[in-house]
Amino acid sequence: MNYNIFKSINHLAGHHPFLDSLMAGVTNNALIIYAIVLLLIWFFGKNQYKKTVVYAAITGVLGLLMNFVIGHIYFEPRPFVTHTVHLLVDHAADASFPSDHTTGAFSLALAVLFVHRKIGVGMLLFAFLTGFSRIYVGHHYPFDILGSMVVSLVISIIVYKLSPFLEPIANAIIHLYNRIPFVPKTTESETTTASLK
Repeated sequence: MNYNIFKSINHLAGHHPFLDSLMAGVTNNALIIYAIVLLLIWFFGKNQYKKTVVYAAITGVLGLLMNFVIGHIYFEPRPFVTHTVHLLVDHAADASFPSDHTTGAFSLALAVLFVHRKIGVGMLLFAFLTGFSRIYVGHHYPFDILGSMVVSLVISIIVYKLSPFLEPIANAIIHLYNRIPFVPKTTESETTTASLK
């Protein structure tokens, strides 16, 4: 079933130039786009938003670390290694399960979603598109993407639950940042504006 679903999605590649360009662009640039979004939130958000960026970064790092461990315990070859696929973007023949790109995307999106719903929903939708693109371009099976979503959800919940204990770290990072001259700063109260959630 995993391979059959993969074929039904990957079979679309190479037949629709616009869709091919879109999916290749998402696959290549998803994490860069997330980094830009988080930087914008950091530079222009209140302290509460800056804390969310710190928690998102911690979540992303832990998610990728978990992927690294899983990939060494259970090695699944990439689809293009064991099958003939429509490979739109070249990739190293490393472990397929789980997907680092998808884990990173969902980890960052969920970390924001738990605190700031409007921004988080947009990031989450883009995370789904990122996961789909990884199948479309021939890099991952659907179960790789599903596994990444599970890893991201578990890590995101853990970090969210531990956020009161992580707050001193976030506060220290924000304090150091605010001491840097000539960078955008916010002086508003740390309370979150409910209308922006």
